[in-house]
Amino acid sequence: MKNVVLLGCTGSIGQSTLKVAADLRGQMRLVGLAARSSVEALERQTHEWKPKAVAIYDDKYHGTLKGRLPSGVKCHTGLDGLVELATMPEADIVLVAIVGTAGLQPALAAIRAGKTLAIASKEILVMAGEIVMREARKHGVKVLPVDSEHSAIFQCLEGRHPEDVRRLLLTASGGPFRKKTKAELADVTAADALRHPTWNMGSKITIDSATLFNKGLEMIEARWLFGLGMDRVGVVVHPQSIVHSMVEFVDGSVLAQLSAPDMRYPIQYVITHPRRQSNTIPFTDFTKLPPLTFETPDADKFPALRLAREAGTTGGTMPAVMNAANEVAVPAFMNGKIRFPRIWETVEKVMSRHQTVHARTLEPIIEADRWAREEAARLC
Repeated sequence: MKNVVLLGCTGSIGQSTLKVAADLRGQMRLVGLAARSSVEALERQTHEWKPKAVAIYDDKYHGTLKGRLPSGVKCHTGLDGLVELATMPEADIVLVAIVGTAGLQPALAAIRAGKTLAIASKEILVMAGEIVMREARKHGVKVLPVDSEHSAIFQCLEGRHPEDVRRLLLTASGGPFRKKTKAELADVTAADALRHPTWNMGSKITIDSATLFNKGLEMIEARWLFGLGMDRVGVVVHPQSIVHSMVEFVDGSVLAQLSAPDMRYPIQYVITHPRRQSNTIPFTDFTKLPPLTFETPDADKFPALRLAREAGTTGGTMPAVMNAANEVAVPAFMNGKIRFPRIWETVEKVMSRHQTVHARTLEPIIEADRWAREEAARLC
């Protein structure tokens, strides 16, 4: 039995995790659930899954939620509430699926409490990958990836020697604008950008997929998760999203992990690792798949990959600045304040104005995040 704390239980990853929990009844128990502000959804989940404690991040909903919970369920709030759940004595695994920076401190708290950390929030490793992985080594804690791309690489690397690896190849769907020209991107709308061709995700990550910033963030994540330089992390566009990522070895051999595009696969694997477990997900019938194709990403049309490589290579506070500027520019685009190309133009301008600090603690990273948000908001 694995006792799991799920931070971000009402988002797309959280809902997929609940489906996995239904498949793994008797082997997985949800002992803690946290949401940002979705009181009704969290209330329903609490009555169904009967966790020992819950947390609502937005303080103003705490009183409302607390009055609706079953007797005996502890109710926490704010960042302190997330940390309380992440350090629950009963927890074996803390799965962080919170969009944005709110998951960073609970993730570090979970590591320092000796919990296995399952990461679905890109910001944790993008902002503070060096600190997070250093703390994980110090406390002997596993950091397991939930992203389908990193899960694929993790599975391909199991039992392999790092020196045998030539490079990691992250696959990208290419998003909804893969076939548009650079000029046409100036006129796309938020509704256009939210029509992802293969994945059903939250709005922020869907827009990031359209700009390819999502893949840029994943490049930086992979650099820290697998201990390789940015020069050994590549991207290939694979529109069918069947090959989730690949590892190329020094002898020219390539291992890939394939399955239908369903987040339940990587989520289940972090729960059952290192074993595998049968479930209700339909098996992939390769005879019915479309042809699998691969393309080089257009770096001129999608500058996000170049910016991410620069940020990851520079290191220090620069990845946090890139991420923060993007987090401001995306809602500005969705709210009609800026055009689509201004997302990466804003990020590039903010990065160019930042003086990188090579931080060993969270304080300079949080300060760089704050500065970048203010700068990006001014530009938008």
